[in-house]
Order: sequence, then C-alpha cells, then structure tokens
Amino acid sequence: QVQLVESGGGLVQPGGSLRLSCVASRSLVSIYTMNWYRQAPGKQRELVATVTSGGITNYADSVKGRFTVSGDNAKNTVYLQMNSLKPEDTAVYYCNLNTRTLSTWGQGIQVTVSS
Repeated sequence: QVQLVESGGGLVQPGGSLRLSCVASRSLVSIYTMNWYRQAPGKQRELVATVTSGGITNYADSVKGRFTVSGDNAKNTVYLQMNSLKPEDTAVYYCNLNTRTLSTWGQGIQVTVSS
C-alpha cells in the first residue's frame, strides 16, 4: 500500500498564497492520476484539481487561473500551488492517488483563508 502525506496548509489572508505538497511513500513511476479534493464544513467533498503521470491537468471552474497542480516524479510528490486565495477556499484539502491497482487518500490538511 502507498501512504500519502499532505503538508503546507495553514492560515493565510485573502489574496495570499499557499503551496500544498502530497508526498507518496513510494515511487510514482507507474501510470497514475493524482487528485486534490477539498471539503468545507457542511459541504460535500469537491474535486479541485487533477494531474496525470503524463502531465495532463484539469481544474474546477472555481479555481481555474488561481491554482496550479504539478508533479515531481523524482520526489514522489505532487503540489498544489494556490494563489489569490479567497475565504471560500477555506476547507480541508485531501490528495488522492489512483493507479490501475490502488486508490488511496491522504489524511487531509486544513487551509483557512481569513483576515
């Protein structure tokens, strides 16, 4: 099994930036899709961004132009760069790895956007 560990969350003012990291416990050399989800209090979990092992990315309309997802296979890490953050981006963010043989989730990390 592969474990995922997120980091980089915290409290930021509106308009600020954060970079989330998701580190996998073993190599990401196989074909994969890494998703970033978020869940705000009282709301359903929402797919925010996706990156594939081939470098294809996709974003929710709510974050397009502000968030960038990228992967570094050499470091077994996927990043979510979040710029121009808004209070409505406040949520617990989760990374989710899918390959042909497994699907696994990180523990989640809190992002709070507030003045």
